[in-house]
Amino acid sequence: MTKRDSREDIKMKKILALVLCMMMTVMLLIGCAGENRDTATEAPVDTAQEDAGNDDANEMETAAGDLVFAFVAKDVNNPFMQSLFEGFENAANEMNVEVLFRGPTNPTPEMQIEILNQLIAQNVDLIAVTANDFDALGPTLDRAMDQGISVISFDSSVNPDNRMVHINQADPEMIGRVQMRAAHDIVNGEGGIGILSATAQASNQNLWIEWMVAEMEENPEKYANTPLIRIAYGDDDPTTSTNETHGLLADEDIRVIISPTTVGMLAAGRVLQTTGSDVKLTGLGTPADMYPFIEDGTVPWMYLWNPIDLGYLTFYAGLALVEGTITGAVGDIFTSGSLGEFVVEDSPDGGTEVLLGDPFRFDIDNIEEWKDVF
Repeated sequence: MTKRDSREDIKMKKILALVLCMMMTVMLLIGCAGENRDTATEAPVDTAQEDAGNDDANEMETAAGDLVFAFVAKDVNNPFMQSLFEGFENAANEMNVEVLFRGPTNPTPEMQIEILNQLIAQNVDLIAVTANDFDALGPTLDRAMDQGISVISFDSSVNPDNRMVHINQADPEMIGRVQMRAAHDIVNGEGGIGILSATAQASNQNLWIEWMVAEMEENPEKYANTPLIRIAYGDDDPTTSTNETHGLLADEDIRVIISPTTVGMLAAGRVLQTTGSDVKLTGLGTPADMYPFIEDGTVPWMYLWNPIDLGYLTFYAGLALVEGTITGAVGDIFTSGSLGEFVVEDSPDGGTEVLLGDPFRFDIDNIEEWKDVF
């Protein structure tokens, strides 16, 4: 072998070594990228999703991985709020979004404002709030939107000027009317009606009560012997609600109580049961809480919707806003996971809303199957 051949052979070996080194580096980078993706951005998916190979869903899930959504309850100790958050969190887990459960221990707008200010400082991507006051949260929520945070209300709305869209359980008119009709029918049209609401500022309860009153005023003959005697406010607090129930029972003309709040309904049910009162109760209650009172006849029937579904819908509406799929305008369409497709509609308060569905009746015939669900 000549020196020239030897030099060329050495040169070729160096080139081959360089190529091999470059190939190993590329392979190492690809492996690291795959490892980071698996641990940092992708949430676990079930076998059916993997088999389907839905590229759009996978891209959305990866994009959502860095988002932080805040759920602001009226009161963190309220079982209904906890069920709402369960649905919100279920949806978040599907989309790999971090969620925060926040709320006061007492249902006051002042305490909610403090929490909202903290969330704005954290620069979360979404604030979903069920309000303790229709107007009081407005300036704080405006500041959140000015900072680029998406804002929606659910369950109990805020002023439409201070939100992008509201997520509603059902048509407020239907919620109010069915409760008043139930009270009338439970006492066979004979006996006064008392109402045990939440706070005097709760926009959802106030709107439902307006429709209860409208139902009576539009049907004066039907309700001639079932007058509305008094509206009491239990502040969504068990002790206050208990005391207000005793106050309603002090009026002998009241034969049935409507409580359009789960905390109030549970408190009223306990008072009626422990005192042996023959006054009846209806309203909005969770099956798990109200099962004993439906079973013994204290509550002939009541209404509600699935709060887990409502929380689930709230999350997906928020996600659609954050990702720009919708703006909150009438006619906007988005998909809420397993619940399917929803459309943004006009709201009675002048804003826009998304409706979950009609209120559902719970009675002795179906309470057994629902009491272990929520």
